[in-house]
Amino acid sequence: MRNCFDDAFVQRNIDLDLNIIAFYRHELSSIECFIEKHAKHHNGRDYHILTSFPGIGRILALTILYEVGDIGRFNTVQDFASYSRLIKCKAESAGKSYGTQGNKIGNAHLKWAFGEIAVLYLRGNDKAKAYLLKLQKRMSKAKALSALAHKIGRCVYYMLKNQKVFDEKRFLTG
Repeated sequence: MRNCFDDAFVQRNIDLDLNIIAFYRHELSSIECFIEKHAKHHNGRDYHILTSFPGIGRILALTILYEVGDIGRFNTVQDFASYSRLIKCKAESAGKSYGTQGNKIGNAHLKWAFGEIAVLYLRGNDKAKAYLLKLQKRMSKAKALSALAHKIGRCVYYMLKNQKVFDEKRFLTG
């Protein structure tokens, strides 16, 4: 990269930027390893259950693990989906529905994580792509991806609640 520019000052700035990037990459890798080691010691079973889902790697597993905490605090899968922002929020009182006035209720990090997992799950997975096409016959592509993220969220809830690893056959037929 540095050979692309003749000016010595530009070359020096490029060297400095590349050294900073290398330093940050090393530090981030070190921090990720430390957190992963702590997570495996703290809650290794849930970590390994989460990583059994295709598309959930180190970072997404850690995100879910630490944003959810104890899965037992959610009485139902609907409570978990609501907390994870996987369903549209509603405010109800005395049987009347009021909406949320634009408020975003729930955990934004989990919404992001389940959206990422949906995209990663589709990558190179023909069965998952066929399932998404089936959903797209009823709704737009964006809504189909949101529906897939919601289904993944429900699956993760039951995986953690029942301490079971991912079963793709059951996931795609259910």
